[in-house]
Amino acid sequence: MATPEKKTYFGVDRRTQEIVLGKFRFRLPKSRLFRILIGVALILGGILGFLPILGFWMVPLGLLVLSQDFAFVRRQRRRLAVWWARKRKAS
Repeated sequence: MATPEKKTYFGVDRRTQEIVLGKFRFRLPKSRLFRILIGVALILGGILGFLPILGFWMVPLGLLVLSQDFAFVRRQRRRLAVWWARKRKAS
């Protein structure tokens, strides 16, 4: 009997306005200005990733938050997701 494959999701749920990282969900603010400020703060904190507590993991998370409001960032995120899916399928 085959076990169903678990799908992990990474992205923004458009219906609930939440960031989804596998089984974890985080609500985004409704204000566009706050979302942009959070995204920029995460990216700037990620650039300082060599310092304690801050880390390079903050850069992709900041880009994910910004992809909610900026079409250019959203298109790049989707291209990366398609590329990653094709790469995993080929392996």
